[in-house]
Amino acid sequence: MNILRSEWTKLRSVRSTWIAAVSAVLSSVVLGVVGSFDLLGAPPAEPPAGWDPTALALKGFLFAQLIIGMMGALSVTPEYDTGMIGTSLAVVPARSRLLGAKMVVVAAVGFVTGLVTTLVSFTVVQLMLGGTGLPMAGLSDPGVAGALAGGVLYLTLIALIGVAVGVLTRSATGGLAVLVGALLLVPALAPAFGDRLAALWPITAGQAAYTVVPAEGMVAPGVGLAVLVAAAAVVGIAGHVALRARDV
Repeated sequence: MNILRSEWTKLRSVRSTWIAAVSAVLSSVVLGVVGSFDLLGAPPAEPPAGWDPTALALKGFLFAQLIIGMMGALSVTPEYDTGMIGTSLAVVPARSRLLGAKMVVVAAVGFVTGLVTTLVSFTVVQLMLGGTGLPMAGLSDPGVAGALAGGVLYLTLIALIGVAVGVLTRSATGGLAVLVGALLLVPALAPAFGDRLAALWPITAGQAAYTVVPAEGMVAPGVGLAVLVAAAAVVGIAGHVALRARDV
């Protein structure tokens, strides 16, 4: 319990944590609104094929995920930059316990941030759609509550992946480069190497978790979330092995 308190104190005392949390919410809402602008000017008479107002509302996750991933990485990398990691390990020699405490705290903050990001983005975009005449999504509609829960879990897992990436790179710059590649570049380039590979890339697969009507070629929401959980576990284990094996 003392380790958790210590890690919580570290995380909440760093300004970047709160900047990241607020930025995640704002970026998701803004991008979701921008993505809906074309519907406001000249809304179609009928909903487009595969209409999914829930997924439309969460388009802003494109940037929010990167910010939340960096929030996870920044729970680790400043300690390497300042040499504070040596002090942390002197106080908590059991490296597994130290990393576990960091992940628990980051998961809690990532969950709350993801919850606020998801609900605010969903609400704002549904209110916008109300003026277009197109079908809106409601919490009581089939699949919507599950998709929103999937969105919260998706962002929480990205935060945990960020922690592991921070441990592996030991650098904020390196962590950012890895996260940009994994979250943005690979999903954009993967279709060139085959639709199946693109659909099964953990980030792309995980995005199915917050859809009600998965796009063509996308895996089922449950499968996508399972793929992302497996990927987060693999990266987390790699970070754990690196922390235990390397010198400070």
